[in-house]
Amino acid sequence: MSTREFQNILTWLGFGGNRSAHESHGHTHGAVDPGIATTARGILAVKWSFLTLALTAALQVAVVFASGSVALLADTIHNFADATTAIPLWIAFLLVRRRPTARFTYGFGRVEDFAGLLIVLIILFSALVAGYEAIGRLIHPLPISRLMWVAIAGIIGFIGNEAVAVFRIRVGREINSAALIADGYHARTDGLTSLAVVVGAAGVWLGYPLADPIVGLLITATIIGIVWQSARAVVTRMLDGVEPGTVEEINHIAERVTGVEGVIEAKARWLGHDLYADVMILVDDRLPLSAAHEIAGALERELRVHVPALAVANVRFGRTSQR
Repeated sequence: MSTREFQNILTWLGFGGNRSAHESHGHTHGAVDPGIATTARGILAVKWSFLTLALTAALQVAVVFASGSVALLADTIHNFADATTAIPLWIAFLLVRRRPTARFTYGFGRVEDFAGLLIVLIILFSALVAGYEAIGRLIHPLPISRLMWVAIAGIIGFIGNEAVAVFRIRVGREINSAALIADGYHARTDGLTSLAVVVGAAGVWLGYPLADPIVGLLITATIIGIVWQSARAVVTRMLDGVEPGTVEEINHIAERVTGVEGVIEAKARWLGHDLYADVMILVDDRLPLSAAHEIAGALERELRVHVPALAVANVRFGRTSQR
C-alpha cells in the first residue's frame, strides 16, 4: 500500500491531522510515520474482517431458522462473535495512535493487549452458548431439514473465514500485532469447523440424526481450544513476555559488534506492536568514554537494522573491571 493510500485511509477515518507519538524518537522515514501506517493497516484489516464475517453470518442465520441445524447454529453464533471481536480491535488501533500524555507517558500500546483479552472472553462466551444448544439437542433430538442448504451454508462459512484469516495473519505479521495474528488463526480454524457442518449434514442425510448435534459439540470443543491458545498468547504479552528467541537474537547481534566484550543483561518487551529493548554491555575499561559511547551507538544501530519491530533500544555499558 502506498503512502498516498495510507493518507487517504487516515483522512477517511477522521485522523488525518494527527501525528504519531513515534515521531518523538526521531526515526520517522518519509512523509508518513511508520507508526501511523501500521495502525492504518490494522484498522483496514479489522474493518474488512468485520464486514466479511458479518455478511457470512447473516447468510448462515437464514438457513439456521429454515433448517433447525444445531451444528450450523454453533457455527453461525461463532461467526457473529468473530465479527463482534473486530470492534474492540478497531477501538484499540485507534487509541494506540493517541500521543503519550503526562499520565500515560509510554502511550496507549497496552490497549491492544486488553482488546485481545476481551476477544478471548467473547470467543469463550460463544463456545458456551454453542455447547449449551448442542447438548440440549442431544437430550431432546429434533429433525432438521433443507440439508443441501445447510451444506452450502457451511461452505460459505469456510470461504468467509479463510478470506479473513489470510488477511488478518498477513497484516498482523506486517505490524507485529499479537492480537490480530491470534484472531487470524482463530478465523482459519473456524473455517475448518464450518466444513464440519457439511459433514454433519451428510451424516443426517445418511440416516444418523445425532450427527448434527455431535458436530455442534465438536465445534464447541474446537472453539475452547482456540480460547486456550489465544489466551496464552495475549496474556504472555500482557506480562511482558516475548518470543523465546528474541533475547537470544539480541545477544547474538551484540556479540558481533566490534568493541563489545560481553552482554551483562538483555531484556525486551512488547508495547502494542512495538518492541522495546534494554541492553547492558561490557566494554574495555581502557577505552575513553567517547569510544564506549560509540560502541553503544553502533549496537543500537545494529539492533534497529536486524530487529524490524524494534521501536526503542536503550543500550548502556559497564567496564570490564566491573566483572
